[in-house]
Amino acid sequence: MTSQAIAPRPDPDVRGVIFIGFPLHPAKQPATTRATHLADVAVPMLFVHGTRDALADGRRLKAVVRRLGRRATLVAIREADHGFHVPVSSGRSDNDVVGEIAKAIARWIDRASGPAAPANS
Repeated sequence: MTSQAIAPRPDPDVRGVIFIGFPLHPAKQPATTRATHLADVAVPMLFVHGTRDALADGRRLKAVVRRLGRRATLVAIREADHGFHVPVSSGRSDNDVVGEIAKAIARWIDRASGPAAPANS
């Protein structure tokens, strides 16, 4: 994982890390040990999480993100599982969810990169 690679050795070319379905723990074995290294990641992090993800208990993931402070942002995708599939009863399709994820990532990148630098004349 990129986060494990940059935690001990920051890379100046890495400006942020986006986790789409961070596997916080094995299914039915809630824990947070897989997130321990994230405290050493110095760049902004976005966690895109399905609220029905069997590999990331929502309460535990929220606690991890809270501990990381301003560097971390959590976007919860309602009713999505680890693969971001949603039940038909949600009224949304997988394509709708992909669009929702793409918009969330674009917003985060815009915020994380700050105001655009002035163009050189």
